[in-house]
Amino acid sequence: MRFVRCRRLVGMHIDTKDTSTGLLAGKVAFITGAGRGIGAAAARLFAREGARVLLAARTEEQLKEVTQEVRAAGGTADHVVCDLADPASVRAAVDRVVELYGRLDVAFNNGAAITPPGAVDEVSQADFDHLYAVNLRGPWLAMSAEVAAIRATAGTGAIVNNSSVGSLRGNPELPAYGAMKRAVNSLTESAALTYGPEGIRVNAIAPGGTLTEMIRTWAEHSPGLLERISASVPLRRAADPEEIAQAAAWLLSDRASYVTGAVLPVDGGARA
Repeated sequence: MRFVRCRRLVGMHIDTKDTSTGLLAGKVAFITGAGRGIGAAAARLFAREGARVLLAARTEEQLKEVTQEVRAAGGTADHVVCDLADPASVRAAVDRVVELYGRLDVAFNNGAAITPPGAVDEVSQADFDHLYAVNLRGPWLAMSAEVAAIRATAGTGAIVNNSSVGSLRGNPELPAYGAMKRAVNSLTESAALTYGPEGIRVNAIAPGGTLTEMIRTWAEHSPGLLERISASVPLRRAADPEEIAQAAAWLLSDRASYVTGAVLPVDGGARA
């Protein structure tokens, strides 16, 4: 980290932000599911913290909007259309970050899908297969490509997978979703053991109720959901997407240099 020396000038106040001291200064970051919600919040935050970011998601209009917001705020960003259910699309998206920026340092595997809530026997095979393709196989494909890119360019780096507090306990309303996220936790821990000796850290975050379009969709099928979540959380509210992104940013930063293999609850104390 480079320290900046400040001078006090008579009659003049200088308020200049040195982005070289940001949490992710000098790093190249890849973010999936970056068109909205937690992923979009992460794109804005990572760029403010000094990273050059490549945003990936299925909907190009959303990606363009967030990319423009980042650039308008003085950050460096670009985007690539990526479908986590399509292996070739995932590999191409990770390749694109290296083509654009010459390296990959950190990655936030945030993209996910959700299906209508229901008990185990009410989940259709089509919905189960879709959740598997996007929420489990997608992060696995992304991690595999990201590890290869980090090895070939930066040499060392960090990956954070977005899991869910619903992966840490029984999840009767979203059983298939919870199962895929629990499997992501296992992949995270296994990858941490495998790549730690190379200097590649792998962690996960497990958000609680967060004010995203995904949870609002769930709430449409489950009236009173947000009120129940707030009542069950010691902080008595749902999270803002940026609060979740802040946890991911810290785990990806050098300040978390001795943290790997962790599944960090970011849930307002719901699991306390």
